[in-house]
Amino acid sequence: MSQLSKKIIKWHKEYGRKNLPWQRDTNPYKVWISEIMLQQTQVNTVIPYYQRFIERFPDIEALANSTEEEVLSYWSGLGYYSRGRNIFKSARLLKEQFNCSMPSSLELLESLPGVGRSTAGAICSLGFKKQAAILDGNAKRLLVRYFCIEETIDSSKTINKLWEIAEAQVPAKDCNVYTQAIMDVGSLICKRTNPQCEECPLEDDCLSKQQGMQTLLPNRSPKKRKPLKKVYWMLIQNEREEILLENRNTKGIWEGLWSFPEFKKKAERQDYIESLKKDYELIEKDIKLKHSFSHYDLDIDLMSLKVSKMHNLENNKAWFGTRDIMKVGIPAPVSKILKK
Repeated sequence: MSQLSKKIIKWHKEYGRKNLPWQRDTNPYKVWISEIMLQQTQVNTVIPYYQRFIERFPDIEALANSTEEEVLSYWSGLGYYSRGRNIFKSARLLKEQFNCSMPSSLELLESLPGVGRSTAGAICSLGFKKQAAILDGNAKRLLVRYFCIEETIDSSKTINKLWEIAEAQVPAKDCNVYTQAIMDVGSLICKRTNPQCEECPLEDDCLSKQQGMQTLLPNRSPKKRKPLKKVYWMLIQNEREEILLENRNTKGIWEGLWSFPEFKKKAERQDYIESLKKDYELIEKDIKLKHSFSHYDLDIDLMSLKVSKMHNLENNKAWFGTRDIMKVGIPAPVSKILKK
């Protein structure tokens, strides 16, 4: 067992997190769901979503027998909706090919939609207590600082080097404890900014700390400026205070979710308004909102209308009462607007 693994396992037994919802009565299915939810999302944000999700879908069979729309409704607000779609696709595969059981091999786990090498390692280690490495953001940052790796962290050469290091650290005994420990030390102590070195069990051996470089690492390639995408939305209410939503049935980040009618050009939205034949009342216009994704920023121009009649309602549009909206999947900015 390496010095790194010995020290963080000892630390975890005294200080580590042991009472997170997915750590109670755990099994490979719960580990899988929690690991997917935790991708690019903080623990405190995930907890209520995880609890609701597991209450409704306690096992693979319940998830596989549901619908994508219902799964996305429980994912609504968590973001990165491809994760929810992939979980549903995987559940169907697990039902068809593995009799509603999680496979225990890395290779088979990585064949599931949305499960990468690190997630597969976490399921093997935490769910099956098998020796397997992880390399999530927290583990990656800790290893880079501990071994003082100065190359840019996002290069394939550095990633391959980190995987070799990560696999060499995993002990045969207490591998599941080690996996949770490296996650916890990385997220709670070896933070992205302002690392708490004086509290770290690895402080004496950390090469970047010895050289005063812990706040300079990991080294990343310069960020590219994200492109800006402009869209025009309409919030349409009828006399029963219902909201008109359209289903995003085309490929994209919000595929399968219900959102406000959207137009790429302002003139297209105006043409749609004119098609209402003056059976409407303008409530508010020029409402500006911004929403950020990992790869681009969305600039939203919203107009609010109240209609007395609605002509030729398209198949992908439907009226929703306030309670009904909460039962379907909606994007985060739509949820924010409706809560105002």
